[in-house]
Amino acid sequence: MKINGSVLRKTTAKAAVLLATGALLAACGGHNPPPKQVDASSPTVTYKYHSDDELVQVNQQAEAYCRQYNFISRPDTFSTNSDGTKSVVFECVPTATTAANPIPNSDLIYTYRTDQELVNASRSAQAHCASIGNNQVIANIVNNNDGSRTVTFQCRP
Repeated sequence: MKINGSVLRKTTAKAAVLLATGALLAACGGHNPPPKQVDASSPTVTYKYHSDDELVQVNQQAEAYCRQYNFISRPDTFSTNSDGTKSVVFECVPTATTAANPIPNSDLIYTYRTDQELVNASRSAQAHCASIGNNQVIANIVNNNDGSRTVTFQCRP
């Protein structure tokens, strides 16, 4: 079978365009950009996020943001944006002094249904880990059969 050089060049060019388009779609599809801070004005900071893991991450970022003012963060408003992402506004409030009771093990397990409950669990885990001089690390989030989710945090030095 003899292939004309012009046909071969056209076929090669079409294949290259299809491969480039496919690579571009693969790069764009299925990968969410990381959560990002979208607004900050003392005493609030706003973040966009896509998933529970990212919500835990922005909760930690809000703590760091408010700490620069010697405040702690408190989640104020959760919303869903028109593009499908979610947003949370954190207020920076004065630190309340509370005594934390250490938990004997370093695994902290919480069941939650809402974003607010996940932030509360993350904040409790952060407080516990700080009280024993460790950093918090998220270990796992699983979906439960009843529609709730369970998050496990671990305190790490």
